[in-house]
Amino acid sequence: MRKILVLVDLLAVLVFVMIGRSVHSHGLNPGGLVSTAWPFVSGLGVGWLGLVSRRGDPSSLRSGFVIVISTVAIGMALRVVSGQGTAVAFVFVALAFLGAAMLGWRVASGLVRAHRPAHP
Repeated sequence: MRKILVLVDLLAVLVFVMIGRSVHSHGLNPGGLVSTAWPFVSGLGVGWLGLVSRRGDPSSLRSGFVIVISTVAIGMALRVVSGQGTAVAFVFVALAFLGAAMLGWRVASGLVRAHRPAHP
């Protein structure tokens, strides 16, 4: 089950990267996508490794916050170190989009679980 949840978060990162590259007319070629995505995918990986090591519930909002912050903070740091740069507005856009996407599915999942009839 965790593999599916990791993939959902990874999909959020990839959609974020594709939208950003498209909006800024950088194209969606595979090399460009990898170049833009790897810092955020690395941050996502660190967040998930921390979650797994703590044995946290990957669908909880608390875990989602940790993963979002890890994805954005490490992603931005790696962008700076690798010479890709970043801007304050970009940090806020990344936090807003990835926060909405990664926390959004967790909220939706919690609502579904809360309204699911109990099995006898």
